[in-house]
Amino acid sequence: MVPAAAVPDRVAVIGAGMIGLATAWFLQDRGVAVTVLDRTGVAAGSSWGNAGWLTPGLATPLPEPAVFRYGLRALLSPASPVYVPPRADPRLLRFLAGFARHSTTAHWKTSMAALVPLNRRALTAFDALAAGGVSAETVEAKSFLAAYRAEAERAVLLEELEHINAAGQRIEFDVLSGAEAREVEPSLSDHVRAAIRLNGQRFLDPGRYVLQLAESVRRRGGTIRDGAETVAIRAGSGGVEIDLAGGGTEAADAVVIATGAWLGDLARPFGVRIPVQAGRGYSFSIPIEHVPAGPVYLPAQRVACTPLGDRLRVAGMMEFRSPGAPLDPRRIRAIADAARPLLRGADLDTRTDEWVGSRPCTPDGLPLIGTTRSPRVFVAGGHGMWGITLGPVTGQLLAERITTGHPPAELGPFDPLR
Repeated sequence: MVPAAAVPDRVAVIGAGMIGLATAWFLQDRGVAVTVLDRTGVAAGSSWGNAGWLTPGLATPLPEPAVFRYGLRALLSPASPVYVPPRADPRLLRFLAGFARHSTTAHWKTSMAALVPLNRRALTAFDALAAGGVSAETVEAKSFLAAYRAEAERAVLLEELEHINAAGQRIEFDVLSGAEAREVEPSLSDHVRAAIRLNGQRFLDPGRYVLQLAESVRRRGGTIRDGAETVAIRAGSGGVEIDLAGGGTEAADAVVIATGAWLGDLARPFGVRIPVQAGRGYSFSIPIEHVPAGPVYLPAQRVACTPLGDRLRVAGMMEFRSPGAPLDPRRIRAIADAARPLLRGADLDTRTDEWVGSRPCTPDGLPLIGTTRSPRVFVAGGHGMWGITLGPVTGQLLAERITTGHPPAELGPFDPLR
């Protein structure tokens, strides 16, 4: 334990998404006063419109050997599930070079082993939030189906599940025929001829959950300031000063940078050199005759479907481009066209809530969680597609690090200065 005087009394958290708010909540649990600053507002970034899956069993490194199967021509196609704009800036090219370098079987296995201890604690961190008064629920998936046009397509995920289990992360599943899958989930069309049912999974409405998490932080005495854009951080022996757009400042004993795809802008002056690139995802909501009982995954199409109330959220794409670029309607149409043959009774032309958000991706597929060159400046981000699943456990472990001075063993591989 660090001496009591070294424990920060007040921490500023920059970013009001899942990770920033979870960190604030768990800091409060340890007696720390928190102020959360966000340039827009709660859940305004990638926390709002994503698929909302809580699937630590599938939280795997994004760089993988399969990325090379797409080929350059596919990566440049607006209809491809993974898209790179033809006009790439130097920062993006640097990221893509690192991403390609890490897309090997050996690296995937090493990174998967690093994620397993984090994944094992992911759902219990949600349970801790629920026990502490966060009212939004996580839903046990009555079914969680990965559906395919052909048995041959299924082999990719079956092999990945074998590797995941070999890494020490248990995930139970059943192999189904197309007819068996439709018996479980009537919303699948006759084009589905093979499936995998994943057991023990959960899901949530991410926007609603993060809003409820923010409300819990406020009820526990925390301050959340919307429209507070951080332009610079100054750290010294006595604390940190945060300069805000418009001339205001915020003082604290320590600061956590949890700004998603923008993390590098504030963290770079403190020695964080690993690039954080926006891997933009798209989603929309549709009516469907039979709302699925749980998530439906179309792996070959890279499309994720989640039941939210009486509608189905359809999400997909990994678009490597600027986080501030406008929504590209071609991405929305590509997702709809990919999902259309495999869903029954889905009105993919009556879309609402069209959305794009920027997942923060690192070239090695591992998040950045921990301290920087300044002992008063911490970062939490770079989780790629798994910020919702791993957000609470990230906040829980980082709060432990900040208040004890000792990094939990689970955070070793995620050193922001690696």
